[in-house]
Amino acid sequence: MTRIDDTFARLRAANRKAFVTYIMAGDPDAETTKRIARGLGAAGVDVIELGLPFTDPMADGPTIQLAGQRALDGGMTLEGTLDIVRDLRAHDDATPVVLMGYYNPIYSRGVDRFLEEAREAGVDGLIVVDLPPEEDDELCIPAQRAGLNFIRLATPTTDDRRLPKVLQNTSGFVYYVSITGITGAGSASVEKVAPEVARIKAATDLPVIVGFGIKTPEAARDIAAVADGCVVGSAIVDRIGKGDDVDAVLDYVRALADGAHSG
Repeated sequence: MTRIDDTFARLRAANRKAFVTYIMAGDPDAETTKRIARGLGAAGVDVIELGLPFTDPMADGPTIQLAGQRALDGGMTLEGTLDIVRDLRAHDDATPVVLMGYYNPIYSRGVDRFLEEAREAGVDGLIVVDLPPEEDDELCIPAQRAGLNFIRLATPTTDDRRLPKVLQNTSGFVYYVSITGITGAGSASVEKVAPEVARIKAATDLPVIVGFGIKTPEAARDIAAVADGCVVGSAIVDRIGKGDDVDAVLDYVRALADGAHSG
């Protein structure tokens, strides 16, 4: 059982939806990321996704691409990202942390070394968007053996033939991408999301969390109402990129969390 498993068990027992946030490690600098991360749990966040900056973020839109570039320009590295997790664990040992990014930095580090360091730092799960299920032996299976959840994305184009393959080694939760396209593009539609979530839930006992295209507390409430929770990333990263101070960012997160929890 990871912190992710424990969190969703607690939420399920309370009949409560999950609120998940994404922030980019090192945007605009490491200290600001640490200060924001320390406050997320108290602001109502149930799971933190921490972006691992990478030079070629193929699934991300301009907002998160720019955040990653700012982080890289400021010297953020994989080691620095793990240091942010270590700092969080000194202040918050309960809120789960999922590293979200691409395989290249992990491969360059070495899978065994990375998994050992991630576990030691306090990471609970991974989302690696460019490793399909056909490559599970590369990272997914070793990660689960190391005690980390490996969370997979399902999308509007994941049909009934493909879905079992996507789900076969997924753990923690399923991340349903509500739109076809990159992060930060468009808005999530409850009418389109609801039947897709139901289809996925018919195939797995894992929680289904919906992300992409959620920007307001009202949208968070509406999407969470038809799923097990929701993720907000680009809208928060956009506030950070525009220079909002830590308190303002956390106030916005708190409003989103209140929306999701009322879903």
